[in-house]
Amino acid sequence: MARFPHPELAAASLADLRRFSARRLVEMHLERIQAMNTQGPELRAVIELNPDALAIAEELDAATQPRGPLHGIPVLLKDNIDTGDRMLTTAGSLAMTGAPAPRDAPLVTRLREAGAVILGKANLSEWANFRSSRSASGWSGRGRQTRNPHVLDRSPCGSSSGSAAAVAAGFAPLAVGTETDGSIVCPSSVNGVVGIKPTLQLISQRGIIPIAASQDSAGPHARSVHDAAALLGVLTDEPHDFTQYCDPDGLRGARIGVLRKPYAGYSEHADRLYEAALSAMGAAGAELVDPVELATAEEMRTSGVELTVMEHEFKAGLDAYLPTRTGLSVRSLEELIAWNREHAAEEMPYFRQERFEAAQLTEGLEAEKYLTARAKAGELSRQKGIDAVMHEHRLDALVAPTRSPAWVIDPINGDRGLGGSSQPAAMAGYPILSLPMGLALGALPVGITIFGRAHSEPALIRIAAGLEAVLPKPEAPRYVPHLDCP
Repeated sequence: MARFPHPELAAASLADLRRFSARRLVEMHLERIQAMNTQGPELRAVIELNPDALAIAEELDAATQPRGPLHGIPVLLKDNIDTGDRMLTTAGSLAMTGAPAPRDAPLVTRLREAGAVILGKANLSEWANFRSSRSASGWSGRGRQTRNPHVLDRSPCGSSSGSAAAVAAGFAPLAVGTETDGSIVCPSSVNGVVGIKPTLQLISQRGIIPIAASQDSAGPHARSVHDAAALLGVLTDEPHDFTQYCDPDGLRGARIGVLRKPYAGYSEHADRLYEAALSAMGAAGAELVDPVELATAEEMRTSGVELTVMEHEFKAGLDAYLPTRTGLSVRSLEELIAWNREHAAEEMPYFRQERFEAAQLTEGLEAEKYLTARAKAGELSRQKGIDAVMHEHRLDALVAPTRSPAWVIDPINGDRGLGGSSQPAAMAGYPILSLPMGLALGALPVGITIFGRAHSEPALIRIAAGLEAVLPKPEAPRYVPHLDCP
């Protein structure tokens, strides 16, 4: 295996990094990115570097006291989060490269106030995986294909592909992703890092290129529950120290509902790790209610209401967002569809834009079809879903495997995920956390998700910290070209 600069960064915690100056931290991470992002394993996890990162770091080093809890810490942002600097914000689309955003998203302002160094933008599944039903996660017209640092021909999942892969590879200790349904927790799972999608609107949606206002949320990627909690507390509209809930004995006395089919049972590899994690939880003092069922699970999957809501909200949200940008060649979803057709060779070599086209045909947020679907989505996911099962069994949280192990990247036919558990929390706007629970076949990370009611982040973080303390320590990526399956 080739040796790349500063391998210690792939395992370093925030506490480990605080002994360095801000400038030295930026230098080390830049050196690692430059050696590995478009060279070496060609991870393509970073789509753009901040040309002002070193100057910002020097300014922080010259300060007489720490600016905030992330003083001098490099952070990567998914490339759908506005920064009012020299970097672009494009959602991975070549149509969006005309000019930078005019101002920082509120979450970026909070990062700067906390002393973080915005190191660059992370690659993503273009348009947060909403352009086509058969897109390949991690591919964008602007950034091309992000690779999974554990096994390079395997998917990094999406849409926050670059954010999770970059943290796993030691490109930054922290990254910000976004999730509409699974886009933080799935990349966290297959890249072997921690991800948190918080309660809807706990973090401002302003300045983030939208998919669906009723489900979109930014959230942290990190290599530990503590570090993810530290970043979460900076990103939220009301700053909060979520690290206070990181209790290594956090499983003791927790009453946890164990979800099985359809949220498990689709992968024997994930199931094997899940059973081991459940045993560890019980041994650490958790009270497992096994199994519990979401009565609405099948209807959520088959009714189509989630997609109906997304299509309507995407058109409304994008048509409101694009006019806030200057210097772009598109100012509406209709113009974006036309631009893609005119530049199909560069933008659509593998998959098309049928999701865009369906969204363009919607008739607004006052349409009966949308209002009915929105109400049904809330009923299925909240009142008759998560709320009902947690009330019935007096639960603190629910658990399930996050996703199957990573599949082989296939730009022609798209993703081949066997199953996952993100939909209920996504539709409900409730928090969900994924942390590594081990390796399938000794090479492919698999995560376990913990989710619950609105604003239950303290409980989820406490349980996750307790589980992290009893699970095997995650392994750093080995950049294996492919998985040998004799």
